[in-house]
Amino acid sequence: MTKHWSATETLKGKHVSLEPLSLDHVAALQEAACNGELWNLWFTSVPKPESTREYVELALALREQGKAMPFAVRDADGVVVGSTRYCNIEAEHKRLEIGWTWYAERVQRTALNTEAKLLLLTNAFETLGAIAVEFRTNWFNQRSRTAIARLGAKQDGVLRNHMLMADGTRRDTLVFSILDSEWPAVKKNLHYQLQRYGKES
Repeated sequence: MTKHWSATETLKGKHVSLEPLSLDHVAALQEAACNGELWNLWFTSVPKPESTREYVELALALREQGKAMPFAVRDADGVVVGSTRYCNIEAEHKRLEIGWTWYAERVQRTALNTEAKLLLLTNAFETLGAIAVEFRTNWFNQRSRTAIARLGAKQDGVLRNHMLMADGTRRDTLVFSILDSEWPAVKKNLHYQLQRYGKES
């Protein structure tokens, strides 16, 4: 495992900044999740307020193992509005997944997510040297499926009965990816989308 793939680094943009997750973010993440009561979306993995500390502790344990790099997401005003991470890191194969992403309802469908993905993908391809970046989502999470496709990721397939959910249901997982050869065009499109947000605001 190449250690630097799970190293701590803050990624900053105009609309968002992604800083290494820590236990100091627990209270702010609880508040962010309350905006829309996001834990009630059964097809996502947003922690309930009483489970947030455990959620963060698990993410930090995965970081120590070199398997993930979790971030707290701050909006342009510096307010914590959610979380995202690199996960399923396979540095030896030069690939990782961007996932476990959730945002307070008030910032969903804004430039914040587009720029967050631009920052994460730029770092993955241009700093870490990834050759493929994956995205995975629940079959029933239509909003996530649309958002991933909008990034320019292509669907690889469906993993049937991939996971057992907390309520006992079986999750079919859609897998998308962006390859390093596709990154220049995807990057150009993400910059174009951000420019459009600026014109509409």
